[in-house]
Amino acid sequence: MSDDQMQIIPLGGLGEFGMNTMAVRHNGHIVVIDAGLMFPREGMLGVDLVVPDFTYLLEHKDEVRAVILTHGHEDHVGALPYLLKELPVPVFGTPLTLGFARGRLEESGLLGEVDLNYIEPRDTLDFGDLHLEILRMTHSIADSIGVAITTPVGTIIHTGDFKLDQSPPNRNVTDYARISYYGEKGVLALLSDSTNSERPGFTPSETHVRRHIEQVFYSCRRKIIVACFASSIHRIQILLEMADEFGRRVIAVGRSMKENIAIASELGYLRIPPGVLADISESQDIPDDKLVILSTGSQGEPMAALTRLAFGKHKDFTVEEGDAVVISARVIPGNEGRVSRLVNHFCRHGARVYDESEWMIHVSGHASQEELKLMLNLTRPRFFIPVHGEFRQLYAHKLLAEEVGIPRERIILAETGDIIVLTREEARIEGKAPVGRRLIDEGGIAEVDEIVVRDRQQLSLEGVVLAVVAINKSTGRLEGAPELVSRGHVQEEEAAAFMAEARQVIIHALEECTDEERTDSIVLSELVRTELKRFFRKRTGTRPMIVPVIYEI
Repeated sequence: MSDDQMQIIPLGGLGEFGMNTMAVRHNGHIVVIDAGLMFPREGMLGVDLVVPDFTYLLEHKDEVRAVILTHGHEDHVGALPYLLKELPVPVFGTPLTLGFARGRLEESGLLGEVDLNYIEPRDTLDFGDLHLEILRMTHSIADSIGVAITTPVGTIIHTGDFKLDQSPPNRNVTDYARISYYGEKGVLALLSDSTNSERPGFTPSETHVRRHIEQVFYSCRRKIIVACFASSIHRIQILLEMADEFGRRVIAVGRSMKENIAIASELGYLRIPPGVLADISESQDIPDDKLVILSTGSQGEPMAALTRLAFGKHKDFTVEEGDAVVISARVIPGNEGRVSRLVNHFCRHGARVYDESEWMIHVSGHASQEELKLMLNLTRPRFFIPVHGEFRQLYAHKLLAEEVGIPRERIILAETGDIIVLTREEARIEGKAPVGRRLIDEGGIAEVDEIVVRDRQQLSLEGVVLAVVAINKSTGRLEGAPELVSRGHVQEEEAAAFMAEARQVIIHALEECTDEERTDSIVLSELVRTELKRFFRKRTGTRPMIVPVIYEI
């Protein structure tokens, strides 16, 4: 690569939601912006997380100088441990962002080995000819930033996730002055968040949520259950203040929720009113009309706290008639079916469900069309590259750029893996970097460039167990003993006694199910898979592919 050009290589996040990771390369120096993950979609059985393939960075490991984290959401920081295991480079982020990242690194045993560096808006960093300035941005999580990267070729601005909130809860608005400064000086290329490029108008301020949640507090005479992302510190702050105002106490359920509240409180990003936050051990002493449950699981994750509440499986709380359930989060595309099933089950219990379809109990953290056009006008880039979103969002953003006068030949519609080459006069896609996905199953990593490769690898090492369970559709009861078929997992002479024990594990798990759980074949499939996975790991240390088959008769 010559000195008079630079490269931008998206390794995730273009043409898809999640896995936001991008490399910026010039003259032998690479800076990586974010290292995000994607949560598995329905059908990815046994998969807990999806992270990018970092082959390109490993092939150029001598050039990688740092990772810059724009904010603390999992789709921007969640893959950090998997990158740093293979490529230990310095990491830079704002205090709250690094606070959340530290939890991930500690779980992976990397915390003591990683070089973490705190940065603040308007700080500058230099890596060879790459000169970086940190730009304050407003998003649904505090401490969000964008990055201006200046090289001899020109300046590019990466917005990170953003919206132009004029009254954010923490009063830290987007740094319009510095963005305008670069616009006056000359921006070679703008890389801008496309998530909401199909939404007209402006995204409402986070403070708008307060008045709608307040209506729930006024009308509900029993307990209130609120599900939101554990990293939504602004939203959690509103709920804590609202609970204090209405004389209620808040109990956080879900490991990530409790951990993030502790981190944000310790760093001063969350102000907890005295006496409002209660431990779960105090729940029996708090009347229902004085209780708020703050839960994880807004995306309908099978084992999350909200799902256990919906199915009556939470050991400390039950949902009853008159309760209010507030789903204060956007449903990530692909999770609509799971969330819809949760709503149905809460309604079976007589709870009133509030979601964003009719109530403004959630506002997006991403800029809508008018804000996106304003960002384009502030920066006035020579070239424009929409990022973050499926191809339809990238294309919609392209149309907005044309509306504000950017010629279509200067707009680059790229996807994950495209190598974008920039010179002072030209922007083009030139070749493809090796990209793909890696499926993470509780610490076991498998490449998924071709999912068949993963299946064959697991089958060759651990075999497969087929679990056939017949359920009476009308009664929800088990019809006969479950049938287990094993191939390539245990020796034939051991199979009979071992599988008989495994069969009892399934029977016991199904006996513990509620009637509602027995009516949902997807929940039953996940239950059978989880119980057998735990059984085989405990008894043999193996991880066979487990395929549950639920027959309703």
